[in-house]
Amino acid sequence: MPTSPLPCPGAEQPKVLSAVEDRMDELGAGIAQSRRTVALIKSAAVAERERVSQLFAEAAATLQGFQKEVLGFIEEGESAMLSRSWGNLQAFMGMYLAQELLALRLALEEGCGPGPGPPRELGFTKSSQAVKAVREALAAACASQWGQLRGLSGDEDGPHKLGPEADAESQDPDTSSHLDSEVPRDYFLKFAYIVDLDSDTADKFLQLFGTKGVKRVLCPISYPESPTRFTHCEQVLGEGALDRGTYYWEVEIIEGWVSVGVMAEDFSPQEPYDRGRLGRNAHSCCLQWNGRGFSVWFHGQEAPLPHAFSPTVGVCLEYADRALAFYASVLDSHFPGLFRSRLKPAFFLESVDAHLQIGPLKKSCISVLKRR
Repeated sequence: MPTSPLPCPGAEQPKVLSAVEDRMDELGAGIAQSRRTVALIKSAAVAERERVSQLFAEAAATLQGFQKEVLGFIEEGESAMLSRSWGNLQAFMGMYLAQELLALRLALEEGCGPGPGPPRELGFTKSSQAVKAVREALAAACASQWGQLRGLSGDEDGPHKLGPEADAESQDPDTSSHLDSEVPRDYFLKFAYIVDLDSDTADKFLQLFGTKGVKRVLCPISYPESPTRFTHCEQVLGEGALDRGTYYWEVEIIEGWVSVGVMAEDFSPQEPYDRGRLGRNAHSCCLQWNGRGFSVWFHGQEAPLPHAFSPTVGVCLEYADRALAFYASVLDSHFPGLFRSRLKPAFFLESVDAHLQIGPLKKSCISVLKRR
């Protein structure tokens, strides 16, 4: 039986070598690709590390800046509180001393006679009482300001108290207030000032009678447009702004609820009703007759007064002592913050058919005003 021929080793060798070379080329290409991939991964990792480091640095800078802002805010707030407290203390002492000086001046003017008489008591015996009053007032003011610094007080920027409560807090029980003494009308008449109503400020529901009379009406009046005209409150101002000296004018209440006082020249007449009315803000103060009694309004706070109705109401504005006095109630109050701007006589007719007239300011003149 014949046998098959054996393959020749020399004929298969080129094929094997070719396959090996192809395989080597494939491995080389794979290794090169892997190296490129590793290089890309390393490059991306380095870039990401740098980006993360930069973000951490920015976050640290932001946190440091915020820390500085917070610390600065705390220091600024502390300085502001200390400055405000010191200013309030100085204002309080200024008000107290101004009241004492005004009381002394009134007492001297009322006590002027034909010649000096024997003193009823030795003046120097009052020294201890005066020093005691100043000491107690200073102690009370310091305690109040310390309470504000510690956050024990209420609204430190809120309205101030008026009337008997405020007087009781700032006066010693052994001292008497000059507000209790009757100040003669002749004293105020020395500072008589002629007030004319400014028609450019009158609300459209106010009817003017010349420059002295005003009445609230139901039908609006077609006044010309004016940037100084009240738009939400039935109010009117006097002409001219007051910025120095002493002024006194009188108003006769004919009918209705009426408020008379002063208002800052730069106060906006377009303020809404709740903030634009006389005495309901820090830029005005007034004496109100509400049909039952008198009240003083300032910064939205009301101080009822026990005085009976008087048709004649006097307003005395004294710039030297930053004082505002109302003759009908014989009330004298100090409002230093009110005198930061020039002031104008102001009138608010609150009720329908309210009617007032600026008085003649003459002792020998009897004003007879008929209701219109």
